[in-house]
Amino acid sequence: MAFDVELRAQLIETVARFVREKCVPLEAEVGERDLVPPEIVDEMRELGLFGLAVPEVYGGLELDMETECLVALELGRTSPAFRSVVGTNVGIGSQALVLFGTEEQKTRWLPGIASGDLIASFALTEPEAGSDAGSLKTKAIRDGDHYVLNGTKRYITNANVADVFTVMARTDPDTPGGKGVSAFVVERDTPGLSVGPPEKKMGQQGAHICDVIFEDARVPVENRIAGEGEGFKVAMSVLDKGRLHISAVCTGVAERLIREMVAYARERKQFGVPLIEHQLIQAMIADSQAETYAAKCMILDAARRRDAGEKVTMLASSCKLFASEMVGRVADRAVQVFGGAGYVSDYGIERFYRDVRIFRLYEGTTQIQQIVIARELSRAAERGEL
Repeated sequence: MAFDVELRAQLIETVARFVREKCVPLEAEVGERDLVPPEIVDEMRELGLFGLAVPEVYGGLELDMETECLVALELGRTSPAFRSVVGTNVGIGSQALVLFGTEEQKTRWLPGIASGDLIASFALTEPEAGSDAGSLKTKAIRDGDHYVLNGTKRYITNANVADVFTVMARTDPDTPGGKGVSAFVVERDTPGLSVGPPEKKMGQQGAHICDVIFEDARVPVENRIAGEGEGFKVAMSVLDKGRLHISAVCTGVAERLIREMVAYARERKQFGVPLIEHQLIQAMIADSQAETYAAKCMILDAARRRDAGEKVTMLASSCKLFASEMVGRVADRAVQVFGGAGYVSDYGIERFYRDVRIFRLYEGTTQIQQIVIARELSRAAERGEL
């Protein structure tokens, strides 16, 4: 849904105020306790943040891609753990249903996902299948009007609080690669489904990842999303959107770090003058600003093109590659500008430094984005479009 200018401005200002007044003051506490307070999650529900990308008819806000990216930019201005609370509902946890679900499936699950009463999770990665998603080994064998699932999923975001999982499993063991994979909605209380304890991670405390184990878990046939063997298509179809969203979050984090750098450099003095007056400090801040601005322009251009109906696979991967690498450089410069203060926890810079490292890994690693970009360019050349 295309928001009018006034309504969009109101939404973005509301989210910005929530981030500024409610989330930022709790960043250190969330990092120490590894938990986003329940009252903050409740406020996210009231703001409609769980349903940003769910159609209005099912209770969501149905934002267009550009508006979603603008909201994601605001959510990026605080610890990424806050955004992660709603991230799977907005992105890969719900979009398979939005794009490919039957009316019955949408009516059954999307209203709860949009309201935040149901937490959705996306279970694709396995111990031996990450970037090579076509090599997954979790099996879903048809048995009458059910599929029987067996296998283990790894590093699944929000798995410990999820009510429903979108699960990729191999329905045809004899067909290699993605063609033998199907997608399913699996409810948390399904017998045979269990969730491991949260992993201890480098960063993003408050956002949890866990193993999800299936042991003869029986899933009704009507829970399959799209046709048998179409799961890989389902998974790939949600990635363009997810990559643009994550790119916007990366850029929001970078803008927050630039603000922190400038404020500190104006206050802190060395050699009798504020740091901001030293040219080498200026260079680090200026490079950060230029790269962040470039990322923002890329993301909004790609989002507008997607809203216009264009295929943006290459552009989305370009945004994800650039923005996730960019925020890593900005975080590194922030530590450098802060000096010793950037290495200790008092200012929170070292926490952001750790938090942003994951952005180069999920929603497709940097190397996967490079492969996608090169592949799309080759295909464009073959069509005579390059």
